[in-house]
Amino acid sequence: MVKNSFISVISQKEKEENQGSVEFQVFSFTNKIRRLTLHLELHKKDYLSQRGLRKILGKRQRLLAYLAKKNKIRYKELIGQLNIRETKIR
Repeated sequence: MVKNSFISVISQKEKEENQGSVEFQVFSFTNKIRRLTLHLELHKKDYLSQRGLRKILGKRQRLLAYLAKKNKIRYKELIGQLNIRETKIR
């Protein structure tokens, strides 16, 4: 397993300034999701990690729904940059 394969491309200064922004939160959740997915490919019966993954997915989905309602342009740019699918909004 390759560790640290999803190292952040954001500089430390930008990271400190934008930690509360929706885009940064979605970015960090996406990195966690990718790391957990790699972990679960090796450890299929790690049910606690599966539960944690589902919780993070829900948080990211809620943040993306919020961003889609508030600013559709920023939402489209973000999902394009992170290479994730568009969420279904109820």
